[in-house]
Amino acid sequence: MQVHRARTLLAVTAAIFVTLPRAGAAADDKKRAEREALKASLMQVLQRDPLNASRVGVHMMSLDDGSVVFSHNADELLNPASNVKLVTSAAALVTLGPEYRFETEFLVEQESDGFKAKTLYVRGKGDPSINTERLYGIVSDLFHTGLREVQDIVVDDSWFDAERTPPGFDQEDSDRAYMAPTGALSLNWNAVGVFLRPGEAVGAKGVVEIEPQSDFFVVENALTTGNRRARRFSVASDAAGAQQKIIVRGQVPEAGGYMSVYKKIDNPPMYFGQTLKQMLAARGVKVKGKVKPGVTPPKSKLVYVSHSDTFDVVLKRLNKLSSNFVAETLIKTMGAEGRGAPGTFGKGIDVVEDFLAREVGIPRGTYVMKNGSGLNDANRFSATQLDRILRYMYERFPLAPEYLSSLGIAGKDGTLKYRFDGTDAVGRLRAKTGTLENVSALSGYVQAAGGEKFIFSMMVNDYPGRSGPVVRGLDALGTAVASVGSSMGPGRAVAELTSGEKSSGPSAEVSSRVKTYLALGSQRDSRNIGFLRTAWRSEKDPAVRAVVAESLYQSNPQDYLGVRTLLDSYSAGADVYGRLRTVARELSVEVPGLGSLVELAASGNAEALSRVIELAGASVGDVSSEGEMAEGLGAVARTAPEELVQALRVASNSDREMATTLLARGLSQSGEAEHPFWKGLKKSFGSPDAKLAEFARALDGTLSRKVAEEKAPKTQQLVPTQVVAPTAALPLGPGSIERTAETRPGG
Repeated sequence: MQVHRARTLLAVTAAIFVTLPRAGAAADDKKRAEREALKASLMQVLQRDPLNASRVGVHMMSLDDGSVVFSHNADELLNPASNVKLVTSAAALVTLGPEYRFETEFLVEQESDGFKAKTLYVRGKGDPSINTERLYGIVSDLFHTGLREVQDIVVDDSWFDAERTPPGFDQEDSDRAYMAPTGALSLNWNAVGVFLRPGEAVGAKGVVEIEPQSDFFVVENALTTGNRRARRFSVASDAAGAQQKIIVRGQVPEAGGYMSVYKKIDNPPMYFGQTLKQMLAARGVKVKGKVKPGVTPPKSKLVYVSHSDTFDVVLKRLNKLSSNFVAETLIKTMGAEGRGAPGTFGKGIDVVEDFLAREVGIPRGTYVMKNGSGLNDANRFSATQLDRILRYMYERFPLAPEYLSSLGIAGKDGTLKYRFDGTDAVGRLRAKTGTLENVSALSGYVQAAGGEKFIFSMMVNDYPGRSGPVVRGLDALGTAVASVGSSMGPGRAVAELTSGEKSSGPSAEVSSRVKTYLALGSQRDSRNIGFLRTAWRSEKDPAVRAVVAESLYQSNPQDYLGVRTLLDSYSAGADVYGRLRTVARELSVEVPGLGSLVELAASGNAEALSRVIELAGASVGDVSSEGEMAEGLGAVARTAPEELVQALRVASNSDREMATTLLARGLSQSGEAEHPFWKGLKKSFGSPDAKLAEFARALDGTLSRKVAEEKAPKTQQLVPTQVVAPTAALPLGPGSIERTAETRPGG
């Protein structure tokens, strides 16, 4: 019996040793097959339009075994846009630490008693997270220290140098919130909320309110109340010495509710100080004197210190919301902490480069980094280098959780909230987006459906046309990796995501779907966004998708992602604008989407202006469409005259010719001898850009003649001769169009 048992045991053992290699071989074969399927799917995406006509760098690695899964031009230096924030945040997390807290100090002169202070000194240390609510809490704490009266408030910004914006920001002349300057004393990410609402009746002056209110702001209100549903207004923010001027022009509808716009401010310490003064007064602390800049005397007495949240919390705002302001503030903070005050951009970049060389093994001179946010054409990295940083941070355990948790989660939050819907990537992929004119990037981590973990970096530069197809291509690449090991697999996942848009269904069916989505958009209810996002993803008809995109925008006009979806979905081609004109006639409505694009263009949005001019070119020969476009261009000319001149300058000759003809008609129909557009046009005559000034003067002559022709009796009108600005004055090469980035107040 014992001999039999021993023989049985030997047989079982032998069978195990024979089976294990076979099982291992089968697992290896499966893994190889999955890798080959993944590579084939990734190449399929890269060979499609428009990625095949772009400069693309891709690098993917397995975190489980360290192998390179896929590489395509991975060592080419490309513009990473906001993927540079991955570098900035990694360096800041390592050099400052996850427990780092920013401090803001409040001091008084020694001779002050417990209730009165001759001077209250506020010394900033670069805290990027103080907002209105936190500042009010600080004021309450100061009140409870016994402070009841202050003569002057001195704002001490000396922890940083006086240079407000880093290299790259000078390539864009904009007052948008994502261009906010840095400051050792900053408030509300150095942006201000401008809230608009209609007056009491049609024709009444509109209401403009500033949040937070203070003497820092001077408001110039030229807003009126209209009887139409459309919003045609612009808000501009200009430096005015120690104050900030807010200029509001245009019209809001009588029943339109309130609207908000966020703009940068130019003098961070005075913005902070004037708001502090206002809040102290509201809390019961008398401020008898002025707010002024200065330096805290060495012997001043510290009465209160405000501490920020720990750095890991601040890091989430940087990466999930892609805040340029936080990124550049961190650069100066690293400079001050690592190289001594005052913090400068140069010192901060030196700290980052030291981190890359000593910690990550990326030598100086193998990349270009001039700022910490990725704006605009100032940085160059390769996909391999970004992956090396991602891997380094993943393997540095004490910091890895904080770093990974700062990234947007596909389909869940941050700038990835509305991407990857319905794919295996949802909840599995964490990444940083990057968006500029002709630049799109995505880099991060993903745990595939089969359990394997990967890092990836994907960058696309110099792509033709709109960004929408490029973003879908990047999403297809990410989805392919996330689908490894799933029942669907990378091939089917990519096929579903890249199946393309095509016209579908009879005209009556399309009109019915459009009517449904228009009704949802007219509700202007943000609760519809979830359904509309799903509809936008599932709809394959490009015209219907454009209408869904408009409804998304109308449901929350302040949402950057809704604006982005509308701009990416709407085109001047026959498949969208052409078919929607037909649908509009069938439904007896204005062309869907056109009003929203004009609304965005009227606020100065560069991409919307470009799209409206393209639509003007596509409307030729359609009397009804020409009329709508003439009215729309007239509205844009009223509130965004200088931006319209720039957009006309970079347009194609054919689109520019038709747009100027319709613009002349719109100006003529307004019946105003001094239309605001002419003032804006003449202002461009003095532009430091000589070619823009030359173009503006030529445009002035062309439009003057066309307006005269419009006003002349029809019997006296001659066939107009095409007159456009000299071709030499109209550069169409890279960099002509205003660059944009994804940083909403915070994107």
